[in-house]
Amino acid sequence: MRELILAIESSCDETSVAVVEDGAKILSNVIASQIKSHQRFGGIVPEVASRHHVEEITICIEEALEEAQVEVADLTAVAVTQGPGLVGALLIGIAAAKSLAWAHDLPLIPVNHMAGHIYAARFVEPLVFPLMALLVSGGHTELVYMAEDGSFEIIGETRDDAAGEAYDKVGRVLGLSYPSGKEIDELAHLGQDTYNFPRAMIHEAHFDFSFSGLKSSFINFVHNAEQRGETLIKEDLAASFQASVIDVLVNKTIRACQTYPIKQLVVAGGVAANKGLRTALTQAVSSELPDVQLIFPPLKLCGDNAAMIGAAAHIELQKQHLAQMDLNANPSLVFPNKD
Repeated sequence: MRELILAIESSCDETSVAVVEDGAKILSNVIASQIKSHQRFGGIVPEVASRHHVEEITICIEEALEEAQVEVADLTAVAVTQGPGLVGALLIGIAAAKSLAWAHDLPLIPVNHMAGHIYAARFVEPLVFPLMALLVSGGHTELVYMAEDGSFEIIGETRDDAAGEAYDKVGRVLGLSYPSGKEIDELAHLGQDTYNFPRAMIHEAHFDFSFSGLKSSFINFVHNAEQRGETLIKEDLAASFQASVIDVLVNKTIRACQTYPIKQLVVAGGVAANKGLRTALTQAVSSELPDVQLIFPPLKLCGDNAAMIGAAAHIELQKQHLAQMDLNANPSLVFPNKD
């Protein structure tokens, strides 16, 4: 009998509902994006995000079931993102998931949003352990060692701004629309690394990251040039900023993979869609880690989506990590140290 999990993701500014079969086959993955609503504010407004989730959640559930050509009676379980994320946004998804699970007497599976990003790779290749995951998203930059399914050990994380946050703040200085990561990536491919921004902690033995200094260095450099009346080349600014981020990410990741015995490297999160990062990591892994399989999720699964939550939920269901009807949002949810 096939396992069908209806998964709900509402941690930030996408309302998404998916139906996933056996943790590895996407039957539907409906995503209602709010980007246009937040662009005029230059970033996510939590209250606006929550209101959009309220408007979209039931519509997305109906569309996901219809697209998957299944009925609620066919479902094995309901999964939902518990955290991390915006508390109001998370609560909308959790309320919908609990209602559906209670009304139809289905198991309720809470899922860590960051675990979902990693398990998006299951739609490309079966995960082989042990593996390393580089998580790079709007609010997180982490290196996670996985000895087995459902086991997460953070061996390195950002001490301040995540890579995605730095991209958005730099994009604002460059006058780009939110979110600006894709546009910076495109500009970077047209420019040269001529401004040589700092590579924070690149030579230190640990695997932690820091992008706040890079962000500040970039902003100060641009403001000082403006005060002096100097003209800067936007493409070169983008290329120089991106080169700094990628150099640090690639250097730390390769060293981590050389330190831990792994078979796969999974790159996940919104910044995993960055073409510069994909190219640099592909080249570095090919030359430095020839026995390691590098996996990037498809571009459409790098951002927030419910299919990845369904893939992670498959493992949680196998381990019987279920929730009761008192499940609450946890906006600061972190990986447990041990399974």
